[in-house]
Amino acid sequence: MKEESLGAIRFSGMASGLPPNIVEQIIEAERIPVKTMEAQKAKEDDKLKLVTDLESKISDITKNIADMVGIRGFMNNKLTSADPGIIDGLVDPNNATTGEWHIEVMQLAEKPGAVSNGFADKDQTQIGVGYMRFDTPEGRKDVYVNNNNSTLSGIAAAINSAGYGLQATVLNDRSDKETPYRLLVTGMTTGDDNQVAFPTIYMLDGDQDVYFDVARPAQNAKIKVDGFELEVTENSVNDVIPGVTLDLKQASPGRPIRISVKEDAEVISGKMKSFVEAYNGALGFIQGQHKLQKGQDGKERLGPLGGDGLIRSIESNLRRVLLNPQMGVDSNIKRVADMGIEFSRNGTLNFSQDKFNKVLAANPKAVSNFLRGDGFSTGFIPAVRREISNLLDSSFGPISNRKRGIQQKIDSVNQRIENKERQLTRREETLRRQFSDLESKMSKLQSQGAAVAGIGGMQVKQS
Repeated sequence: MKEESLGAIRFSGMASGLPPNIVEQIIEAERIPVKTMEAQKAKEDDKLKLVTDLESKISDITKNIADMVGIRGFMNNKLTSADPGIIDGLVDPNNATTGEWHIEVMQLAEKPGAVSNGFADKDQTQIGVGYMRFDTPEGRKDVYVNNNNSTLSGIAAAINSAGYGLQATVLNDRSDKETPYRLLVTGMTTGDDNQVAFPTIYMLDGDQDVYFDVARPAQNAKIKVDGFELEVTENSVNDVIPGVTLDLKQASPGRPIRISVKEDAEVISGKMKSFVEAYNGALGFIQGQHKLQKGQDGKERLGPLGGDGLIRSIESNLRRVLLNPQMGVDSNIKRVADMGIEFSRNGTLNFSQDKFNKVLAANPKAVSNFLRGDGFSTGFIPAVRREISNLLDSSFGPISNRKRGIQQKIDSVNQRIENKERQLTRREETLRRQFSDLESKMSKLQSQGAAVAGIGGMQVKQS
């Protein structure tokens, strides 16, 4: 007895007396080598993941110190003003120079401007038709007024849309209850070179005359820097202190304000702390592989990379770059231990932030010179970056080489598994045909035997 299905032969009752799943049992037994190869591949997959994880942790080491020090010293500087309400500023980390200055804001820079007489409303009273003529740094400019825009709001809109470097606003001046609405027109740029003459007005047939009764000329800002007076065209000044943009907020003649640019110790020590944490991330990972770990079978064994020559070599290199003195730097600091970074008994780093801050406050230039060196061949940061670059080199680095080696093993095992699976598929098809033939023959024999037995029974009855 047999049942057939598309693509494969299935047995429901075996005339031979063999189990119905005899083919599955045979194939399952012959698949044992595949399971062994899959277990081997899983181990290599775990190793590749661990090596990739280690690669990522090593890469993180340089992230927090790469931009710590530049040619001019520390990149993280902050500006301190004795009175931010009068003068404040921002620091450009690439160009700032540390130091202290006294700056007196004698006069702020102003835009030119004028205010019209008052009106009872802003959008009803007709001013007439004609034009307003302004003399601007770009020459004479006319703004035309017709019946469609002959109100204060209409004129303001016409001035703003003309693109002449002028800005108009309708003000509500509550000091005048009867005629509170006024037209304010200003230039858009401060400084003596941006004067605007307000304006010549030609209007006819209006309900009320319009004129500008208060005008203010453009002017430069006047400041004193360490007692030396100079004029600037804007209240944002970026060419007085190197790498600093000063924000002049209020005139205060006769009162110099102390401005200082110094290293931002909080940010710098925070970056150094992050560097130590990243270093410990790599060292801790390596040490974790050297420790005994309990497996699923309850037995303790080293991590998948425990005792591996790769991680021993990496650990040695990471320790060496921290322990070696930095020669050729213009600093009395020679080792990171002088700044509060030392190895603990468990092989990771301890960072004394208090000691680092004290050393930084006492001699920031010495710390900067030790860290940066010449930026290439000397200095702690170049040494660390050079070592990390060698470890992570995609062509010849030990980590990349190990990853390629593991991947080749994985690919090889995958190919062997694929070949074995193809063999098993063919083997299964052959077995099913063979057992099908066997069942067919056994079934015929059983039928013939039954027929013979039937004939014999009939002869006995006849006799």
